[in-house]
Amino acid sequence: MSKSLQAIRGMNDILPEQTPLWRYFEGTVARLLDNYGYKQIRMPIVEFTELFKRSIGEVTDIVEKEMYTFEDRNGDSLTLRPEGTAACVRAVLEHGITGGGQVQKLWYIGPMFRHERPQKGRYRQFHQIGLEVFNLDGPDIDAELIIMTWRLWGELGIRDAVKLELNSLGTSESRGRYREALVEYLSAHHDKLDEDSQRRLKTNPLRVLDTKNADTQAVLVDAPKMADYLDDESRAHFEGLKARLDAVGIPYVLNPKLVRGLDYYSKTVFEWVTDKLGAQGTVCAGGRYDGLVEQMGGKPTPGVGFAMGIERLVLMLETLEQIPEEISRQVDVYLCAFGEEAELAGLALAERVRDELPNLRLQVNAGAGSFKSQFKKADKSGALYALILGDDEMAQQVVGFKPLRGQGEQQSIAWDALAAHLATCVVQG
Repeated sequence: MSKSLQAIRGMNDILPEQTPLWRYFEGTVARLLDNYGYKQIRMPIVEFTELFKRSIGEVTDIVEKEMYTFEDRNGDSLTLRPEGTAACVRAVLEHGITGGGQVQKLWYIGPMFRHERPQKGRYRQFHQIGLEVFNLDGPDIDAELIIMTWRLWGELGIRDAVKLELNSLGTSESRGRYREALVEYLSAHHDKLDEDSQRRLKTNPLRVLDTKNADTQAVLVDAPKMADYLDDESRAHFEGLKARLDAVGIPYVLNPKLVRGLDYYSKTVFEWVTDKLGAQGTVCAGGRYDGLVEQMGGKPTPGVGFAMGIERLVLMLETLEQIPEEISRQVDVYLCAFGEEAELAGLALAERVRDELPNLRLQVNAGAGSFKSQFKKADKSGALYALILGDDEMAQQVVGFKPLRGQGEQQSIAWDALAAHLATCVVQG
């Protein structure tokens, strides 16, 4: 017997009962970004592997262990994108839209791919909304990104469940000095480090700072602090960011161990974290990457951005029961018609109503059926009201109007008055 076909482990179907919440979340974010003046960009899912090696860093966990990389028929090494920033930078360079100091405020949405161990809120194909800003180098734009996310959490009803953590990594020069001091300190305690941290000490020592190993964390208590190695420019930038967050009233926690997992970050780094999702506590993270565009072959161009995981934020909405009532109800009105003549009239009537009420979610019964079976489908749809067209209604050119949720008697509504009646009932209902 052949093996049944299944989705690849860690790559999940998003089923019809789940997609309304996804669409609500994505729509909320899109409207917010529109309101702040950001424009959407769409990049390919597949890029040349060299793009990620050059941008993310060859000794990062992503490039070393997590990328889906393959050769195409031409022998080119291609990779399913593990994150969006590198692809966005490639796009703006290729099309020259940041040349001459042009400010670009961009956002994107779509799937990313990393070969990690699947667990709740962490998948091999996952979805992100990302945002990138080019040619603005002040702390004001860093603050705007954080303020936008703060507003988003408020609109979603999850503000009390998230916490902002901040750090500054300084310039590449100051970070280099700090790396030397950190390596010297950790090397003196090499035997007390866990195996993964010993490996990172040789390849990417800053990543040792975010270890989850308790013994290594104990060693880090007396380790050098990045704040002591910041250059004056980075320190002033960080103070400017904090002053703006204070002015708006956004609380934050300084986390000197926050380094992010990608090589291209400099100065500001931040994470929004929660304790509502178990081990997978980061729901949105980002920072500044002023050297990345030049590193990828462009002219020196300031950059800053963030990405948020859609799966984790949707899970948060479910966990905290912050799901608007209309999201769980996909149909407002269900039209039942009995007999050929009523079905034809019902189709025409439904289209007239849709012309007048384009946002009304009106479902017309398909597949005929008895009175009982059609009403059963109407109830299962979650609709607030059922419309009824039978022989009696056809003769009088009215439609039966029956509430399906709560109190109310069935009424007869003239065809010409139906749209106006529905507008009142559905809005108030």
